[in-house]
Amino acid sequence: MADNLTHIDAAGNALMVDVSEKPETKRKAVAAGRIVMKPETFERIAGGTAPKGDVLAVARVAGIMAAKRTQELIPLCHPLMTEKCTVDFIPHREISAIEARCTVFVTGKTGVEMEALTGVSIALLTIYDMCKAMDRGMEIGDIALLEKRGGKSGVYIKE
Repeated sequence: MADNLTHIDAAGNALMVDVSEKPETKRKAVAAGRIVMKPETFERIAGGTAPKGDVLAVARVAGIMAAKRTQELIPLCHPLMTEKCTVDFIPHREISAIEARCTVFVTGKTGVEMEALTGVSIALLTIYDMCKAMDRGMEIGDIALLEKRGGKSGVYIKE
């Protein structure tokens, strides 16, 4: 089993993957997730009338900051020099949900999937934090990698 797990050596010890011999390539990852809430909460966020201010603007900054600090949050993650990171929100009024998408670009020796996943997770958690006084029943879910480009494994697009 250790042969298939890149973060575990033959003795079962955790290790940071050696990327020293890998060439740098342009890499991109896109992750998404969503938060479902009461219709009233959705309308306050969408209308910019939430008590704590512009929820999506704060969540966008939080997601970008988190993506840039992924190596501090995920053990054994390589530090990457983020070249571009965006967090966008797609409102889904019919289900009172907000979808967050985080896209991260780097030129490096290892993938940027964890940065995109971390960015989207923290963006959604920030929405929850800023709105929990209005709606403690919000649900965060469907967090997934949608796209990955670059490196030896090439292109991945979620079906």
